[in-house]
Amino acid sequence: MARRPSRPARVLATAVAAGALLTTAACSDGGSRSSGTAAAAATPLAADSASPSPTASPMTSPPGRLTRAGARTALITEGDIEDDWTQVKSAGRWRETLLVGKVDVADFLTAKTDAADCQKLMDSLYGDALLGRTAGPSALTGFQDGDSRLLYQVAAYTPKQLDTALASLRTLPAKCASFTATGKGGKRAVRVTEQSVPNEGDARQGLRVTVQGAMGGSPTTLTLDVAVVRVGDDAITVTAGGLSGGRPDAVTDAVEQGTQRLKDVLAGKTPAPNPGQFD
Repeated sequence: MARRPSRPARVLATAVAAGALLTTAACSDGGSRSSGTAAAAATPLAADSASPSPTASPMTSPPGRLTRAGARTALITEGDIEDDWTQVKSAGRWRETLLVGKVDVADFLTAKTDAADCQKLMDSLYGDALLGRTAGPSALTGFQDGDSRLLYQVAAYTPKQLDTALASLRTLPAKCASFTATGKGGKRAVRVTEQSVPNEGDARQGLRVTVQGAMGGSPTTLTLDVAVVRVGDDAITVTAGGLSGGRPDAVTDAVEQGTQRLKDVLAGKTPAPNPGQFD
């Protein structure tokens, strides 16, 4: 009975056979490519490395993941929004006192949960946390134009958090269409309506919140236009307006320019500078 080849002999025979197959494959290509080139083309990693890479910067995020530096890079600038907005350093300390108040539950005849959602809206607008606590890197900037303010935030969240927050925001124009809140200076009449948002990102929601009350004994109306745009597991939040009315055009500019900046950062690119596009 013939003896089976030893293990080293079998391994050597297999390697020789594999080499012959590779040589045959190279020859069948008409000799236009070497076997090494053919093997590289069949390997996804090699194919990716051969393609042009996007412009990268130490200040941008790794593809698909937001970093602290990337969040700062994704913030809009004065050149991204129309009119005479000036960037300020104190935006993180802005607080609209007309938003401080306790929602009157009596306004909600059948659903106390609606009152709780409206209270949450007021509190989150005051505390600049419309989507809740961030789950990762975030950055915030602000601009001022006369009596109007624009607050812009880029932040990372969890998928579930964004799903829940956006679903809740969509219900607010119905739940919180009109209610009162009591705070320093008396009662405030609050209205919440839906506001259009440019078709950017993966999901979006816009609101207009109007608060009528008194400041220093004088009747006052605060109007805020709000937009949230989701890009993957990250989101941008824009709030603009003031005692002179809402600023929907500025919100539109911020959403359109800011969404693209965030997409560029997440793709590992440096957002293109946009100095004074509205000059």
